[in-house]
Amino acid sequence: MRSKRIAYLLYACMLASPCLGQTTSQQHVPRTDVNVTPTDEEEARERLEHEMAKKASQERHAALKTDADKLLKMAVELKAYVDKSNENVLSLEVIRKAEEIEKLAHSVKDKMKGPN
Repeated sequence: MRSKRIAYLLYACMLASPCLGQTTSQQHVPRTDVNVTPTDEEEARERLEHEMAKKASQERHAALKTDADKLLKMAVELKAYVDKSNENVLSLEVIRKAEEIEKLAHSVKDKMKGPN
């Protein structure tokens, strides 16, 4: 008697299992490459994200290098302006140059922190 119940339950499960996976509105998403498994897609996505992050890092580093070169040039110009002035006269150019350097230095600092 018990084996009949088990057989009946197994038979009922076999009949019900195709119905369990169905929904009322199924969407079919066409795949362009049938041989691509989800793990391959995930690996490709991760590789693409890694390459994009690496490229962004390289671009940020190039921008930092350019800004640092600009800061050096501006600091040399500021020193030249200060050398031309005396202790009693503070040139307006010196103040403007110092403000430009300050803005650029803050920009470099923010870029060094990276994208947050």
